[in-house]
Amino acid sequence: MKTLKANEVRQKLHSDGDTILINALGRESFKAKHIPGSINIPADEIEDQAKQVLPDKNQEIIVYCASPGCPASPQAAQKLTDLEYHNVYDFEAGLTGWLNEGYELVRSE
Repeated sequence: MKTLKANEVRQKLHSDGDTILINALGRESFKAKHIPGSINIPADEIEDQAKQVLPDKNQEIIVYCASPGCPASPQAAQKLTDLEYHNVYDFEAGLTGWLNEGYELVRSE
């Protein structure tokens, strides 16, 4: 599994605009705090939603969850890989790593 650090995620999000950032936590967690520009697909819904939300299997996709110990993003990344998505990355440090770099999180209303 390919992994990224917070600065690499930030750079990808600001460089091309084609990268999709997925928060793999539950809906309430996503509403409470998430990385700006990310979308929410809980890890247990990846198989059901991927085809509709992620039609391009060659698009760059980064998944994240709460912290390095959180299993949601590695699970989601593996499911996407199993569904034959080709450019999937796991941002292992998640929300914790994002905050530790001094980057902001946002809330959803």
